[in-house]
Amino acid sequence: MTPRPTQVPAATDDAPGDPGGARGEQGTAQAAATPGRHASRHPASLRAALTGNPVRFLFSWWPLRSLAYLAVGAACGPVLLVLLAVSLLFGLLLTPVAVGVPLLVGGLLLGIPLAVVERYRLRLVEDSHAPPLRMAHHPPAESGLRPWLTCRLRERATWRELAYALVVAFPLAVVNALGLILLAGGVGLTVLLVVLAVHDPASGALGWAALGLVLTPVSLYLAASIALGQAALTRLLLSPTEEELGARVRELRTSRMRLADAFETERRRIERDLHDGAQERLVALTMSLGMARLEMARTGDERGVRLVEEAHDQARAALTELRELVRGIHPRVLTDLGLGAAVEDLAQRCPVPVTVDVDLGRRLPPSIEATAYFVVREALTNVVKHSRAEQAEVAGRLQRDTLTVTVTDDGVGGASGTRLGTGLVGLQDRVAVVDGRLELTSPAGGPTTLTATIPCPPAHAEVPPGAP
Repeated sequence: MTPRPTQVPAATDDAPGDPGGARGEQGTAQAAATPGRHASRHPASLRAALTGNPVRFLFSWWPLRSLAYLAVGAACGPVLLVLLAVSLLFGLLLTPVAVGVPLLVGGLLLGIPLAVVERYRLRLVEDSHAPPLRMAHHPPAESGLRPWLTCRLRERATWRELAYALVVAFPLAVVNALGLILLAGGVGLTVLLVVLAVHDPASGALGWAALGLVLTPVSLYLAASIALGQAALTRLLLSPTEEELGARVRELRTSRMRLADAFETERRRIERDLHDGAQERLVALTMSLGMARLEMARTGDERGVRLVEEAHDQARAALTELRELVRGIHPRVLTDLGLGAAVEDLAQRCPVPVTVDVDLGRRLPPSIEATAYFVVREALTNVVKHSRAEQAEVAGRLQRDTLTVTVTDDGVGGASGTRLGTGLVGLQDRVAVVDGRLELTSPAGGPTTLTATIPCPPAHAEVPPGAP
């Protein structure tokens, strides 16, 4: 049976076999064995409390929190109505003399601070440990008041928040105020009827008092339902839309790609400076020491020859280490000839025989080429260190704008991202930067296969500088 490929796991605090991890798993198992026990005792939200035990709801904090939610809305409504009326009305009237423009703009943006308050007011009827409602605004492209105003006035979220402010200012405020007045009057009347029935049983107030006592829990349920409905309306108008979330995701993806490209550009600059600077000086020093050794051998200075030979050997060793360092930062062959040639170079320097089959058809973006190269390099390093393999194979194909790189060896298998250390976990993070995926299949006895799948759209396929 072919084992199912598994994604390389991220690093965790608890290593395999750690007692802390075992305790965490045991605690998780115990929590799963008693589902809803803690949730039934302490409902996480008003919705959960309304759909739970009615008696437990009536004697919990949720009725009071619902009333507080409605009371805050009723108190904010008149203040908000006055602010909107003054800013919008006087702003329109005074616009010809330019004084009304700031008032008008302030009125149009009044929904923004209200939305901030409403996002935290939702905590009264929702889980207090949950994060607040996500903001729908995007940061302006430039700093300053004018770019900020321009960005906000062009966003749909600003106009949704203004519409929400208008709804809160009048309809919801009226509903909340009337509901609270009726509830308070009903409770007060019920208390009076109970007192009257106790002092004068023959007055007939006992039946009405009993009816009031029955209707009070119903009124609390109704108030909680109204609060829950207003919270749903708040989420509907203040939450970012699917289009806004998609735009934000695209913006973050583009920013991440720019960071990856900038990182690879800096790596190539460091490699170029080392190659053209320090490495050239070491080459010249090695040649000078070699000529000095020959000259001193001709003059018969044996002690000087030995010293120059030692210096010459040290310079050659330093040059070799520097070349390896430059190749590890960003190999020149990858920049000049592309991924296929760079993988061939890795295979030639690998102690384990490696067969290379990379056919891409075109150059890829620098960040994608670098990511694929370092995946292959880390995989071959693990083959040499851990697999005890006699043969390895590297394959690369570009199909339907998706790059697939596979490294296979015939070693002992049984590999995992955790057992191999942080190398593969770091590769997983690096591949994720370019929206790729890393999968490892390594059954006991082998073979081990590491597959990197990286999207490579044509729009990003720019030929790197210096490519043939």
